Amino acid sequence: MERKLRITVDGKAYVVTVEELDAVASPALPLPGVALGTAAPAVASAPPPAAVAVAQGDVVAPLGGTVQQVLVSVGQQVAEGEKLAVLEAMKMNTQITAPRAGKVLRLDVRAGQVVETGQPLLAIG
Repeated sequence: MERKLRITVDGKAYVVTVEELDAVASPALPLPGVALGTAAPAVASAPPPAAVAVAQGDVVAPLGGTVQQVLVSVGQQVAEGEKLAVLEAMKMNTQITAPRAGKVLRLDVRAGQVVETGQPLLAIG
């Protein structure tokens, strides 16, 4: 059965004709290295990513990206809301601020480092 559909790509509309194929009538294409009539080999799934340990006082990355700047140093006193670091993701900078006042106990990242969502950046005690 043929159907006409309108799709828009980058603001330009196109009318296309598609044909629905019956799954039973469609010839099965063999996988490379697998003979017709045999089962496909099992594919091992990747292990889940290791959980990152987050301790009390850790300030974590709100999203994955690249650390552009680390604005504090170990031992520095910071106020609640003070800028701690700048994270770049998808061409946008996100300022990481202190969730509370305290002393910077540890830095876990440096400028240029790629981080994942939830990864500890530093610790405030």
